[in-house]
Amino acid sequence: MSTFIILVHVLVCIALILIVLLQTGKGSDMGAAFGGGASQTLFGSTGASSFLSKLTTGAAIIFMLTSLSLAYFSSRRPTTSVMSDVAPITQEAQQAPAEAPVTSEAALPAVPEPAPEPAEKN
Repeated sequence: MSTFIILVHVLVCIALILIVLLQTGKGSDMGAAFGGGASQTLFGSTGASSFLSKLTTGAAIIFMLTSLSLAYFSSRRPTTSVMSDVAPITQEAQQAPAEAPVTSEAALPAVPEPAPEPAEKN
């Protein structure tokens, strides 16, 4: 079910982007906004809602519904787990193994000798 909703959600996202990019900007009607025939139109200076405007509204509603349903499905806790057949880890297995003591001097890091102290001047 959620796979189908994800598929619809992605397709609506792509469609919404394309629909918005196809629409003309609001700046194209600036001449009509200052009295250039705006009073003679039935729906004002913006005109009737176009097909792309209605398509944008429909795509936005579907986008919101799929977003809400995906959020709902992701918030529910799963009742089964793929890890149910695995034995739980014990405390002994979680602890790091102790390091073996170093017995040879070749394995010890070399200790630098202290620097000679400078001679005092009087």
